[in-house]
Amino acid sequence: MNFRKIFSSSVFLKSIFIISISILIFISSISYKHSVSLNDSSKWLTHSYKVHLELEQLITNLKSAESGQHGFIITQDTVFLTPYNTAKKEINISFSNLKKILADNKKQVSNLDFLNSLTTSRLKLLELALNLSSEKPFNKVLLGETMLLGNEVMLKIDKRVDQMIDLEMQYLKERRAKYENEISFTPIGTLFILLFSLLVFIFSYYKMNKDLLNLTKSNKELLIKTESFNHAEEIGGFSSWQWDLKTNKLIYSKNNYKLLGYEPEAFMPTLENFFDLIHPDDKDIILENRKKILNTNLSTNINFRIIRKDGSIRHWVSMSKLLIDSNSLKIRIGINRDITEQYLNNIALEEKNIALERGNKELATFNHAASHDLQEPLRKIQIFISRIVESKTSNLSETDTEYFARIQSAANRMRVLIDDLLLFSRTNKAEKVFEKTDLNILLENATQELAQVIEEKNAVLEAAELPKLNVIPFQIQQLFINLIGNSLKYSKKDITPVIKINCKKIMGWDEPTLKLDAAKIYYKISVKDNGLGFEQQYAESIFTLFQRLHQDSEYSGTGIGLSICKKIVENHNGFISAEGKPGKGATFNIWLPV
Repeated sequence: MNFRKIFSSSVFLKSIFIISISILIFISSISYKHSVSLNDSSKWLTHSYKVHLELEQLITNLKSAESGQHGFIITQDTVFLTPYNTAKKEINISFSNLKKILADNKKQVSNLDFLNSLTTSRLKLLELALNLSSEKPFNKVLLGETMLLGNEVMLKIDKRVDQMIDLEMQYLKERRAKYENEISFTPIGTLFILLFSLLVFIFSYYKMNKDLLNLTKSNKELLIKTESFNHAEEIGGFSSWQWDLKTNKLIYSKNNYKLLGYEPEAFMPTLENFFDLIHPDDKDIILENRKKILNTNLSTNINFRIIRKDGSIRHWVSMSKLLIDSNSLKIRIGINRDITEQYLNNIALEEKNIALERGNKELATFNHAASHDLQEPLRKIQIFISRIVESKTSNLSETDTEYFARIQSAANRMRVLIDDLLLFSRTNKAEKVFEKTDLNILLENATQELAQVIEEKNAVLEAAELPKLNVIPFQIQQLFINLIGNSLKYSKKDITPVIKINCKKIMGWDEPTLKLDAAKIYYKISVKDNGLGFEQQYAESIFTLFQRLHQDSEYSGTGIGLSICKKIVENHNGFISAEGKPGKGATFNIWLPV
């Protein structure tokens, strides 16, 4: 039992930790020394190979120079001087490299200096032989002696190079033996100690820091969550609180103080201090809520007013919930939210709704007057004018007859205007009941209603197959009536009106210039005619209420028909546009979502 206590104590674990660190440092120093030795051996190996290669290259270059010299002497062709000159340059480079490589070896430096003098002599003799061979006539005896002397120097060079290579091979052999000795030294015992110390180190580190790591992790997570929640409170305009029902202790979040108009921790969070900030008319709400919290475990949700530090009154909503842990600790947690802006907006919205309701009642009164009080006098005017004209035709002057005709025309126009206004009002106010409807049937009904006008004008109506859609049937039928009627009204004289109705399915992104939902599917329905057309600059204004492009009395109308079309399409979350050219006709495009 005592051993287990010692083993579990922090002193024992710390001692093991220190010993492990010491062993690791010791092994690391041995490993470092071993690595340095291996690195040095490798460097010396590379050094010897470099010296060997450079010496071999030097001999090769000298022989290349000799070959070039012999070729020139035999052929007198300057082409052979190219390898000769190149070899001379390469020889200088080889000596330069060898000086750098052998700079730390005095014996080899001495050999290199002697080799350099021999090489210089050999190059001079080669140069002399070349000069002698170029003379005309050249001295064969002197040339032969020069070349013989050159061969003797070359033999000395070969001998010196062999000595240097042998010396480097001796060095190489010694260094290789040292390198193999270093390689053969494998500290098995050290490896075992290393593994043991690592295991002990890991175990002690784990035992020593397990709780510390958990505590640090928990603290970090708690700090992040606390800061995140504080920011969320500031952004969302709410605060939080905790109430320990056993100790009666309250804890406020920072933002709770700010919502009350105070700096964080400006006062002690007690029930009495908070009660002092409640609006006098709402104190009973707080007392009643307190009883509910103490006597039940139910969640609460109350609205009340508080008086901030600056005297301003704010509307709050407070929600709370009870938490009970395994130790029967009862804590009530809650959230306070400042809803003053929402409360004021609701009041303003209620006032607007009241005003809107009043306006709707006035509009209903107007509709009633338009449909009854205005139409009845108008109907009587039309009847009595007709009777006067019929009974007094022979007694009326030409001027009186014209006046009565104008009165009757104005009365008829006023009746059409009242009917159109009622239709527009109905489009705005009618209950929007959508039904799955075949648009072909609605189009057929519209053409039946316009059959007399179509027959009078000998109009040709060409319609493609239309889809079934969820629509308000009577409104879509009115849409077809208005658009086809508009094309018939503004058709050209002495030219057969041709009205073409086409339909195709598109995606919202196919029409980027329109305000369509890119992800939705639409049916694009086009109504095209060959009538009078219009200037494109009026393409939007023609949908404005009472807007007419043709003021000529021969084109009847009130300027409401296309406004009704636009309202109907908007009721279906669609879009309508117009295209036209004077004398070329007009096209009305409607996009209805599937």
